[in-house]
Amino acid sequence: MGWAHAVVLVLGLLAGTCGIAADYGGVVKTARGDVLVERGGERLALRAGDLVAEGDRVLTGVDGYVGLTLADETLLTLGPGALLVVDTCSFDARTQEGNLLITLTRGVLSVVTGLIAKRSPDAFVLKTRLSTMGVRGTEFIVEANEL
Repeated sequence: MGWAHAVVLVLGLLAGTCGIAADYGGVVKTARGDVLVERGGERLALRAGDLVAEGDRVLTGVDGYVGLTLADETLLTLGPGALLVVDTCSFDARTQEGNLLITLTRGVLSVVTGLIAKRSPDAFVLKTRLSTMGVRGTEFIVEANEL
């Protein structure tokens, strides 16, 4: 690998960890079994290290689990048979301000909130088919079943 590639790699790593260019929602930290993202009309397999962006639909199969770390350090873990939509996800690492709106259509989701919920509680919203929750900075698990 040449020095230019090394510089690009280091800048990419800094952007992902420091929020220098946080134009993504988060990164896949762990993926096991069938884990897919629907993006731009395509279904793609998700693996550790892949980025997740606003508008993505994350799906897990009957044997699938995925752990996501969002740009504000929110941790999301989806269990088997889940569908999560990243409706809105923005975060400015300099000001530590942002917005997060996610929809859990089915399955189980574990959440450990990050900086968005801590800094501006009204800016973190989780929706299911039957409810909308404002999140105030905490850890919780929610389950959504299709009707």
